[in-house]
Amino acid sequence: MNSNKQATPDHPIQELIARRWSPYGFANRPVKKEDLQSLFEAARWAPSSYNEQPWSYIVATKENPEQFDRLVACLVEGNQAWAKAAPVLAIGCTNLRFTRNGQANAAAVHDLGLASGNLCLEATARGLYVHQMIGIVPDKARELFHIPEGVQPLTGLAIGYAADPNTLPERYQQRDLAVRQRKPLREFIFGDQWGTVSDVLG
Repeated sequence: MNSNKQATPDHPIQELIARRWSPYGFANRPVKKEDLQSLFEAARWAPSSYNEQPWSYIVATKENPEQFDRLVACLVEGNQAWAKAAPVLAIGCTNLRFTRNGQANAAAVHDLGLASGNLCLEATARGLYVHQMIGIVPDKARELFHIPEGVQPLTGLAIGYAADPNTLPERYQQRDLAVRQRKPLREFIFGDQWGTVSDVLG
């Protein structure tokens, strides 16, 4: 693993979380079907409001070039440039209404995020990497994959093995070599009021 991408947490966290990162470069190496099944099995077991499980994924691999090219076409141009190298692409969708009563599901987007988070950690455990993208063209995805009304195509996912950053074009090489950074806890963990640091931080 690229040592720059190992998280340097201020407090102990699980190794899988520390190792997870989102490369721009993907190696020309297929992903076993069994591994993909386990990634989506991990997504399946994510928590959700009322156990609604509102997420769905459209998945395409390079083993099916026609389907893969259709999915590439659903990404914005800037993401197509690098994501088309990944052996697997997916679009994460979420049902915006509860199937149980037809009411709006305010947690739908949140729950898709939880499912994809599970997927990312399962990928990390298997030596795989996932780069999620908000840069998709929802109407194109709806048209090309016949996504029904009420279901929101929301994110793209590139899945595969990370490429050696030194083999990438300069603009992607620098991104994949950059040291990972995060805001300190004191900037987003509040207590007495918004902007006041929580007592749990000492």
